[in-house]
Amino acid sequence: MRELPGVQRGDGLLVGGGAALIALLAQAEVPLQPVPMTLQTLGVLLVGAALGWKRAFAAVLLYALAGAAGLPVYAGGASGFMNSTGTGLRASIGYVISYPLAAALVGFLVERFGLDRRFLGTCLAMLAGSALIYAIGLPVLGAITGLKGAALLTAGLTPFLIGDSIKLLLAALLLPAAWKFARR
Repeated sequence: MRELPGVQRGDGLLVGGGAALIALLAQAEVPLQPVPMTLQTLGVLLVGAALGWKRAFAAVLLYALAGAAGLPVYAGGASGFMNSTGTGLRASIGYVISYPLAAALVGFLVERFGLDRRFLGTCLAMLAGSALIYAIGLPVLGAITGLKGAALLTAGLTPFLIGDSIKLLLAALLLPAAWKFARR
């Protein structure tokens, strides 16, 4: 099997564990339409900060591909990129596509600039990751649903801002425990 540059064989447990954590957190769901509210982003941000950009990218890509391949790892045990009727793309696919990039961004920022050494720095790195999730997820949501402007923001951004802020703060607080896991 070919390895991702910078990800070594010994990193498999970290990569698999990161993917499993996100899959587990995705099951904590508030079923909103067209996109459910989950704890996936908590996992994405935490994995990004704890594993560094290469392993985080690999872990979150593994999670996304597992769901695309049919494993029930997405919100509510869903899988695949099609909606429940099998027609058209799942409205949340843009967010899922953004997750590996967001985790890599957070990982890069904490590795390169040491932003994980202080709570505020960690929050800033994770805020950048969250912004990237919305920067990719919202336009894709709009393209799939036809929503635009305020309707798009009401469907894909504003209901999530308070929860995402809490998840970001929680991830920054949990980071020391995640570092202990990653060091093992």
